[in-house]
Amino acid sequence: MNDHNHFKFSPSTWIIPTFMLLSIWFVFYIDHSFHLHLNEHGILPRTFSGLQGVVFSPFLHGDLNHIASNSLPLFILSTALIYFYREVSLKVLAYGILLSGFLTWVIGRDSYHIGASSLIYVLVSFIFFKGLRTQYYRLMALSFAVVLLYGGMIWYVFPQPEIVGESSISWEGHLAGLLTGFVFAIRFKTPDYIKDIQYDWEKPDFNPQEDAFMKRFDENGNFVNPPKLEELEVEQEEIVSQPIQYVYVFKEHKDDEPVSE
Repeated sequence: MNDHNHFKFSPSTWIIPTFMLLSIWFVFYIDHSFHLHLNEHGILPRTFSGLQGVVFSPFLHGDLNHIASNSLPLFILSTALIYFYREVSLKVLAYGILLSGFLTWVIGRDSYHIGASSLIYVLVSFIFFKGLRTQYYRLMALSFAVVLLYGGMIWYVFPQPEIVGESSISWEGHLAGLLTGFVFAIRFKTPDYIKDIQYDWEKPDFNPQEDAFMKRFDENGNFVNPPKLEELEVEQEEIVSQPIQYVYVFKEHKDDEPVSE
């Protein structure tokens, strides 16, 4: 698939990320304004009531610093996902929330796990590994850009307190998101991206031995100047002039035929 027909900016590219961002901020505002203590609806591992957090946890945040640190990465990464991987973007977002949440419910500590960081790790992992698997230059560049911006997040998937820095950080959720994105990068299929062919040497059937420019190089790769004009033998075709032949057809005139004047 040609990338000019595939990578197109549409309103959904920014509407969906904006809606997600407004949703988590709206929930945060309602929770802290009316003291609803919605954090109790987060993921509580290996409990039946804690399963509700698989769906609700990405929209719940503990404090202003928590939601602020998640907002910008969530918006940037989800926008990049929808723009570059439009066909599978909704699957990655929806299934990413469910699968990463369920894995957190399985391996997590006995405390409430909340926040959109698990989904952020899903997006980082999927965009990075998928770009490498496609071997397409634009998507690989996107993968390296993600590493450049968010590569330091890898340290927050480990349980060591001296690396995590804060015991309240859900490294289990981060690890679940990283694994989920990796699985999605393998399972979800994307189109075969084809670069536009601009030159003859980019064609698969290109034969350098028949190319006029490549013939100007010898076996050692040295450029050989074309022969001078006076050295070229110009063959002129002999022009044979033939006389023009005229053919006269005589028609007998009858007396009963009218004569036009």
